[in-house]
Formats: sequence, structure tokens, C-alpha cells
Amino acid sequence: MATRTPNPPAPAPSDARVAEPRPRRRSTSRDSGGRRPGLLVYGLLSVIAVVSVFPLYWSFVVASRDNSAVAQASPPMLPGGNLFENIARVFDTVDFWLAIQNSLIVAGTVAVSNVFLSALAGFAFARLRFPGSKWLFVLVVGTMMVPTQLGIIPLYMLMSELGWYGRLEAVIVPALVSAFGVFWMRQACEETVPHELIEAARVDGCSVLRTFWTVALPAVRPQAAVLAMLTFMTAWNDFFWPLVVLDPNESPTVQIVLSNLASGYFTDYSLMLTGATLGVLPVVVLFILLARYIVGGVMQGAVKG
Repeated sequence: MATRTPNPPAPAPSDARVAEPRPRRRSTSRDSGGRRPGLLVYGLLSVIAVVSVFPLYWSFVVASRDNSAVAQASPPMLPGGNLFENIARVFDTVDFWLAIQNSLIVAGTVAVSNVFLSALAGFAFARLRFPGSKWLFVLVVGTMMVPTQLGIIPLYMLMSELGWYGRLEAVIVPALVSAFGVFWMRQACEETVPHELIEAARVDGCSVLRTFWTVALPAVRPQAAVLAMLTFMTAWNDFFWPLVVLDPNESPTVQIVLSNLASGYFTDYSLMLTGATLGVLPVVVLFILLARYIVGGVMQGAVKG
């Protein structure tokens, strides 16, 4: 029985045109439903920036003039020519170099220790399973509700028993780690360190500390920079506890010498604001150095996916 061969397909007409793929158009913010910020948003942000920076600028203006400029009916808005003279007066009045050195030691040590110890504890609470971890974390967070002033007297007695009165150890050791830092880094590890990476590191034979150092710590670097900035500012601006436990003449901090500049029967505002301007410079420099990581940490927490 003869089989029929299928008829070949009819050739396409010569005048038929092959449809060419159209280039894909890039989606814009308008296509996706978003709106670009308008002039009102930029104007509001500019006003907020000016209001935030103006106190620092006004301190610089007063620091560059004499004390009579503050009492004028229309205070000057431009810097004067007495800045270096007022800076010399600050260093002649108080031991500002020693105060800056002590504040840098205290704030730097506290910031580094808080980042490392808080990251270590946050990693343990977030990615390690051990008995009582949830209750222990609740206890750590619960200490944030206790006012700091309630522990001043027992802490002072403890520092006296240890022989640390008048020494920087009395300011550094109680602030080596904080409950806020543990909570902050625990949330960072929960969001940026997946379980798969931890399991892969364990399969490769990494210990817990090596996993923390090579996997978790690089992943939470932006959040660690934010914590370092906040901790440094808190330790640098601390006034009450250093005033209680340190000797203002032997081991002062920046805030203590600034209070000495403001004391007396006559307040020299140009001298006081010159010291305040010098005292805020290390914080500004640290913010400039960590700005890229701080913005990265904010954007990482704001953008998902």
C-alpha cells in the first residue's frame, strides 16, 4: 500500500514582511506609578538642613568675634577676625589638649568595643540556638527601661572599691557594651545574614567565631558604622557620669572643661562657644569618614529586594 507523502508547506509570499522585535523601552518612575520629588520637597529639605546647620554656624560666628557681638541689637551674621585669638584663650584658660585626648580615648574605646561585642552578641541571639536565648534577649532589652540615674550610686561605690575613681577606666568599662547595641546588631543579623550562609560556613568546617568574623561581620558593616557613630557621639557628649567619677583637674573630658568655661560670675560667650566649636570638630570628622557606610546602612534598611 502506497503511503502518501505530506505536502510541503507553501512558500511565504515574497512581499510578506518579517516583524522585527521592537526595542524594549526602559521603565521610568512615571511608568511604574512613582513621582519625582518636586520643588516643595526640595524646599522643605533645604529649610530643615539650614535649621539644623544654623546653630553650628552661629557658634562659629560668635567664636570668631569678641563677647560684645552677642549683646548687639542686631547680631552679626558673618564671621569676624578673632577666631585664632579666642582659640588661644581657650587653651590658656583650660587644659583643652588633655580634655580632647581623654575624650578621644574614652569615646574611641567605647565605640570599638560596643561594635564588636554588640555584633558578637547580636549574632549569637540571631543565628545561634541555645537554651534560654529568647528570655535572655528579653532581659537584655528590658535593661533599656531602667533609668541610668538609678545605677549611679551603686556604680560609684563599685568604682571606688576597684580604686578607679579619677581614672578613665571608670568611664570606659561600664560603657563597653550596651543593650541598645545588642538589639541593633541582632536586628541587623536577622535581616542581612541568611541561614544558608551560616550552614554553608559550617559545612566548610568554619568554627562559630570564624563564621562570625568572615560571614556575619562583613554583612553588617553599614549597621556597625551607624552604631559606631551613635556610640561615639553618646560617649563624647556624656557629662554627668564623668563629672561624678573623674577629677576635673587631673583627668577632665571635653564636656567638663566646657562647663568650666561657662562657670564664673561673668560668662564669656565667645570663649565658651569657641570651646564648643572645637569640641564638636572630632564628631563632624567622624561623621564625614563614616558617611558612606551610614547612608548605605539607611538605604539597606529602607530598600527591600
